[in-house]
Amino acid sequence: MADLVYLRHSTDKQTDARQRHALAALLAAGAPVYEDPATSSRQLSLDRAGFTELLHEAAVGDTIRIADAARLFRSVADILALRPVLIRRGLHLRVESGLLSGIDLTSDDPGTKMMVSILASVLEFQRDMISENTREGVAAAQASGKTLGRPAAIDPGQAAAIVTAYRDGTAVKALARRHQVAPKTIRRVLDAARARELPDQLDAPPATPSSQHGLPTADQDVVLDLPGLLAEHLRTAGDDAVRQALAAGRTIRRGQGHTVRVTAPLALHRAALQQSAALAAEAAGPVARKAHRAYAARITAADQQPQPDN
Repeated sequence: MADLVYLRHSTDKQTDARQRHALAALLAAGAPVYEDPATSSRQLSLDRAGFTELLHEAAVGDTIRIADAARLFRSVADILALRPVLIRRGLHLRVESGLLSGIDLTSDDPGTKMMVSILASVLEFQRDMISENTREGVAAAQASGKTLGRPAAIDPGQAAAIVTAYRDGTAVKALARRHQVAPKTIRRVLDAARARELPDQLDAPPATPSSQHGLPTADQDVVLDLPGLLAEHLRTAGDDAVRQALAAGRTIRRGQGHTVRVTAPLALHRAALQQSAALAAEAAGPVARKAHRAYAARITAADQQPQPDN
């Protein structure tokens, strides 16, 4: 018959120092130790990894030693499920400190049954009161305007600057390096400001400045927004004239994507549309096809828009 020590604490901020002090004599004698660190008492003892290991290795007649009852069970349901298992396996359960020290909690006499049930009810009540007090404390803190949790990594002024910089074309990773935070923090700031949402009217052509009455000529400069998917494709697949126009364009963030505002003759826009025809194919996917249609619609609208006098 051997003594088996069981230890448990609820969170990773707690330690088992008090339990080890109460069980010091057993530990000094070399009793095997089974632990469930950072394990809530709401998890039934029979479902805990450390206690399950103890049960698998225990032999008939062995005694489980705990510093106090709450380390093993803290509800009536738990002890009602646990006691029959221990009794069936021929194991004993003893608490080393407090009122129950010296009593075998697996004894099947009526007095022990009543005592264990009452103890479990008290421990369950204790746990519920702790939870209730915690909830009330949180509610009171929130009502008084206190901010709970960790301090924010980004203050409101920095958040506004991040949104402005993103809309001006600065990448998320560049913003993260600038503010010394993780990229996901930058994304949370942008999402809170709805800065990464896709525009509602992707197909709407932007306003087109021009210089004379009537329809624009093929060599007349027109300002059009080229969808980012097409721009990335044309940077490798476009001819020299298209790539130069893209290099001279201005990148504009639009939700999760971007466009490149290109000032070029309509003939060059038509050439860019033709050179990105691969993105209009079925295999390109719906997003690429929509971007290609949007650019085509902008070119058509600009081609048909009368130009006022200077």
